[in-house]
Amino acid sequence: MDRLDAMQLFVRIVERRSFTAAAYDIGVPRSTVTQVIRRLEERLGVRLLQRTTRVVRPTLDGEAYYRRCLSIIDDIEDAEGAFGSTLPKGTLRIDVQGTLARHFLMPGLSDFFARYPDIELVMSESDRWVDIVQEGVDCVLRFGKLPDSDMIARAAGTLARHTCASPDYLDRFGLPESIDMLDGHRMVGLRSLTTGSLRPLEFVIGPDVQSAPLPAIMSVTGPESYLAATRLGHGLAQMPLFHIAEDLRRGSLIALLSDTPPPSVPVSLLYPRNRQLSPRVRVFLDWAIREFAERNKPFT
Repeated sequence: MDRLDAMQLFVRIVERRSFTAAAYDIGVPRSTVTQVIRRLEERLGVRLLQRTTRVVRPTLDGEAYYRRCLSIIDDIEDAEGAFGSTLPKGTLRIDVQGTLARHFLMPGLSDFFARYPDIELVMSESDRWVDIVQEGVDCVLRFGKLPDSDMIARAAGTLARHTCASPDYLDRFGLPESIDMLDGHRMVGLRSLTTGSLRPLEFVIGPDVQSAPLPAIMSVTGPESYLAATRLGHGLAQMPLFHIAEDLRRGSLIALLSDTPPPSVPVSLLYPRNRQLSPRVRVFLDWAIREFAERNKPFT
């Protein structure tokens, strides 16, 4: 490896906290990683990494060197990206919520790869809050209110939501024509992965949002199970319009209380604050925002 390759490998080790994970990301044997770091430390005359049985952490010298490496790598990528004839390349790692990926990203990926054939996309799916740097992810796509973090959030848009229920549920419990008629009704519980609490139903009334914590005979943490339980008649639910549009067309779900809809939720793309965007991340963000705008059309 030349010096730049060694720097990139060192940066990956610091961010992944693991020789093995960094070796996998870069695509080299773990033994190569060990040799490169040993030679790097010998050349610099300092110890860069503190190794334990569980994790690898930078020493004080290693932290300083890591930040210098980031600056150098960013400058090189920025210089190369300034030439229009140079297409971005390399591995791009993203983490998305599954329903968002399937509806907003997957349909247009063929066009993305046709335009950027040298980008390899590695996409993981989760609903939990991801430590982008430590888990080796370049950016994440999330909807909903974001927790406080040192990530930069780029707005992709907002998702309209509807309150809905299955015809079978409405036959058994009746059709509520206002939120004052929700007594005796129940909801499918959607449980937060972060706090473990059930999210109440929410309704926009003028400038205010009113909560309705209905009882739930079952609760789930995933959007697909949430949708399935609603189709099966286990309660009222509130979901993004794109996720239930086909059910509304088929009549397998009925939209309710349209005069007091749930609050819309923002969709955001997040990436680390401590570095410039690499060309491949930059083009992906721009493409993803365009895809979201194109596919987030009103339901007709």
